[in-house]
Amino acid sequence: MTQVSPSQAATTATTNTTTSTTAATAGSSVATSAPPPPSLWRNGDFLRFWLGETVSLLGTQVTNLALPLTAIGAFGATDEQVGLLRFLQLVPYLCLALPIGVWTDRARRRPVMLGANLVRLVLLGLVPLLYWWHGLNLPVLMTIACTVGIASVVFDVSWMSYVPVLVKSPEHYVEASAKMGASSSAADVAGPGLAGVLVSALSAPVALVVDACSYLVSVVSLLLIRTPEPRPEPAAERHLWRELREGLGWVMRDGVLRALALIGFCCNFSMITVWTMFLLYGTHDLHLGSTVLGTVFAIASIGGLIGALISRKVIARFPLGRVYLVAQSALLLGPSLIPAAAGPRPVMIGIFILSFFTTYLGLGVAGVIIVSLRQAVTPQSMMGRMTAAFRTLLFGGGSLGGLSAGLLTAQLGARGALTVAAVGSAVVVIGLVLSPVSRLKDLPPATKGPATAG
Repeated sequence: MTQVSPSQAATTATTNTTTSTTAATAGSSVATSAPPPPSLWRNGDFLRFWLGETVSLLGTQVTNLALPLTAIGAFGATDEQVGLLRFLQLVPYLCLALPIGVWTDRARRRPVMLGANLVRLVLLGLVPLLYWWHGLNLPVLMTIACTVGIASVVFDVSWMSYVPVLVKSPEHYVEASAKMGASSSAADVAGPGLAGVLVSALSAPVALVVDACSYLVSVVSLLLIRTPEPRPEPAAERHLWRELREGLGWVMRDGVLRALALIGFCCNFSMITVWTMFLLYGTHDLHLGSTVLGTVFAIASIGGLIGALISRKVIARFPLGRVYLVAQSALLLGPSLIPAAAGPRPVMIGIFILSFFTTYLGLGVAGVIIVSLRQAVTPQSMMGRMTAAFRTLLFGGGSLGGLSAGLLTAQLGARGALTVAAVGSAVVVIGLVLSPVSRLKDLPPATKGPATAG
């Protein structure tokens, strides 16, 4: 397979793309050199989408901390209940992502994303209102968390398919992925610290207002986009299960996509398990306040921001597979530091920060590679189903990780459970070394042809 260097695809301003054009007089194809498209900094609609998504990601980080702290602080939730809450937030990805992916491939993505964000805005805005009216309890909180999770599935399956509509040129896929990754990492940096301060000042339920407002910003940014989104081509016959099989088949038949999906499942399982266990460990065993927990995550998340910012230069400098291997290994080995932490409390907190910093640094770099590879090897007609298949595995791993964290912590204690999680995470590195992705030298050329069931 002919491959394109990432440095040519994303960082070299003087790259020329060879294209075939039909000669009007001779009726033959001749090769011409076309200048690269302008930077995404000149793409107003992408910048509007990027801004809205950045703000909503910041709000989501507040919710990720405020929801479990609401359950713990307001209702005295047990370890199992906190794990169940995290499971309910993510289990819609496991159950619904594939059929939602089929549906989004049949529809324009922007209206779908608008509806999803409006649902999340209303539901999260209800939490403080119900709290003030004494109508909030743990079952209601879990129901809201699960419903918000369903809306998140709809949005997440749609946005990754929508970005190529705004970016248009495959030469900018890495740049777009790097910018979106930087936003996610920046939210990881600012969100937990902001959440800790808000929870301390306002209480956990009221802090969720920030996330509701962030979705309002995202809705406005989507409404301001003017790039026309083509209507999906109508199919002669629609069949849900056949289209589901096509989406899964597309991912599982391709060695690179299959490896990304399976390793991603393990990585998400590890990250959510460790994150939930640490939250229980810090709250129940070490008696760390919400501000301290938020500060740990905020400082550590600078690693993710650094990873996203340096990813393009690193990908341009070194073989793609080698960068992926090192980044994912950092993600998987970072948790081993947490159960080993000992000594005075400031030293332990420093080790916790280093552990999550290492994990987020690896995630920041690997995330750009993963998204770019997925977009490059998947045609637009299959993008929603490919994304749904990945979301099912990635967030399915996360949901199972949250549930496992609560159960293991209840049985082994937080520190013992963290040790088991760290060992399991480290074992995944073996599969990572054997992955075909780790042997890639460059980013494959973008797939433009229609996908078939095969």
